[in-house]
Amino acid sequence: MEISDILAQTGGLQSMARELGVSESQAASGAAALLPAIMGGFKKHAQSQPTGAEGLGGLLGKLGGGGLLDDVLSPQPTNVSRGNDVLGQIFGSKDVSRTVAQSASSTTGLDPAVLKKMLPMLAMLVTGIMSKHDQGGAAAAQASGGAGLGGLVGSLLGGVSGGGGKAGGGLASMLDLNGDGNPLDDILSMAGKLKP
Repeated sequence: MEISDILAQTGGLQSMARELGVSESQAASGAAALLPAIMGGFKKHAQSQPTGAEGLGGLLGKLGGGGLLDDVLSPQPTNVSRGNDVLGQIFGSKDVSRTVAQSASSTTGLDPAVLKKMLPMLAMLVTGIMSKHDQGGAAAAQASGGAGLGGLVGSLLGGVSGGGGKAGGGLASMLDLNGDGNPLDDILSMAGKLKP
């Protein structure tokens, strides 16, 4: 199952649309454009940890775990500072967030200001979904073919980028300039070039 389907099923897209004052289709379009960078950030983090999925599971818990999903789904306004903490962990710089929002704006036609507000909410939704999957433990790992949390990140990234690499099309392949299947390193490079 693709992450966009999971977001729709959990009510995440509806919650973001309501809070941002956009239509559900605009929220879905924005989410589809922003997800490759978020998933790429998690994938890069998982690959850089010596403990692999356990390291990622620990990060998810430290960031707020499944409670982040509940926060966005709540009828109360979302405290996006927790989402900004997630982005800080996976991107390392606000410049990267700005670059991601600007790139998504050019492909979706949505206002960059709306996308900048959506980015931390989306990061919270993804963190919460992955954390709830991780809390499912062995049953969840079996359901995902025994791959566990690391496999979930890989499969979700594959679903976001159309199977990885340049062949998938869309924003993921546009941002994946070196064709390594992970657009985050290219986004980081772009953000570095944008610094004054």
